[in-house]
Amino acid sequence: MFNFGKKKSKHIKYDKTGRDLITLHKPKSPISEQYRTIRTNLEFTAVDDDLQTMVITSASSGEGKSTTSSNLAVVYAQQGKKVLLVDCDMRRPTAHFTFRLSNGIGLSTVLAKKTTIEKATHSTQVENLDLIAAGPIPPNPSELLSSKMMDRVLEEVRANYDIVILDAPPMMQVADTRLLARKVDGVVLVVGCDKSDRQMVVKAKEQLTLAEAHILGVVLNKREPQGSDDYYYYYAYE
Repeated sequence: MFNFGKKKSKHIKYDKTGRDLITLHKPKSPISEQYRTIRTNLEFTAVDDDLQTMVITSASSGEGKSTTSSNLAVVYAQQGKKVLLVDCDMRRPTAHFTFRLSNGIGLSTVLAKKTTIEKATHSTQVENLDLIAAGPIPPNPSELLSSKMMDRVLEEVRANYDIVILDAPPMMQVADTRLLARKVDGVVLVVGCDKSDRQMVVKAKEQLTLAEAHILGVVLNKREPQGSDDYYYYYAYE
């Protein structure tokens, strides 16, 4: 069993290209409130079920699934829950930029048995929130995510965190997310109102259904209400 009781690695390099987290830097903004609404709706969805691990994905790239994953992780942590965000998009990793951490080790090196999960788990600037970055881009992401080692990682983090959020690749580009969807308690599909192709979204939902995934709902991202310059985020039940 992995030992999560030890101090996190000190070898954390901050990246100047880091992206701001609106839920951290503007917690009273309307958009931050929408993320809290998403969290609340997910909690109501899971009243009778155990919702500890979830995949956040989208039909295609650029719809905001990584932004949603990171901000949702923050609002869960702000609630006092112990949260782990795992960047499973090993082809196009972004979480290390968001949290200004090194991507030298991460999920790919853990799954390849080149490092331990403890060494790959870093604390972030957000209290109660840890991150496992994607790590160096491997030649075989799908094989790694479908491996028994991935099952072991999920088993261990379940035992040490209240909420585990997996930022997964877009559904229609690779098979990775379908592999992950069957391993977690639920899936949230992010739909960019300015980006999504309706047919792509329908196909993504069909693929999740075929994978026997528990679809929790849809986040409508980048919807701009009339008369406002802010983009709001909504949650819709399936």
